[in-house]
Amino acid sequence: MPVPVRDELRSFKSLQAKEKLVLGPGYLDSGYVLVDEMGEARNIKQLRRRAYGIMALLGLRQVRLHDDRASCFTYLANMGVPDHVLARWAGDTNVRTTKRRYVTPGVKGLRGAATVWGGLHGSGDDIPGVVRDCEI
Repeated sequence: MPVPVRDELRSFKSLQAKEKLVLGPGYLDSGYVLVDEMGEARNIKQLRRRAYGIMALLGLRQVRLHDDRASCFTYLANMGVPDHVLARWAGDTNVRTTKRRYVTPGVKGLRGAATVWGGLHGSGDDIPGVVRDCEI
C-alpha cells in the first residue's frame, strides 16, 4: 500500500476511535471504513458529493467514481496483479466479470498489441523478445 494512503487511513482510524469514545454506546460499530461521525456507513450519494467537492477544490476534472475505479483496476492489472486478486478486491466472484467491468487496455498495452499484430504480416523482426527458430 502506498505510504500516503496508509498514513491517511491510520489518521482516519484514529479519528474514528476518538468519535467512538465520545459517543460511547451510541456509536455504531459497523465494520465499514467509510463511516460518518456516528459510525454509520456513508451512501454512494454522500461519497460522490464529497469526491466531486474535493476534485473541484483541487481544480481537477470531474471523473465519475466508477471510471476512477476502473482506472485503478486497469493500473493494477497492467502492473501484474493476478486476475483472481483483482476480482476479490472488486468484490466479484468471477474473474471475467471484473475484467469486463473494470479492466480496459491503455495506450501502452495497445501499442504492444499493435507491434505483435504487425509481426503477423511483416517480418516480425521488430517484435522485442521474439526469436525466430526458422526462416519464413
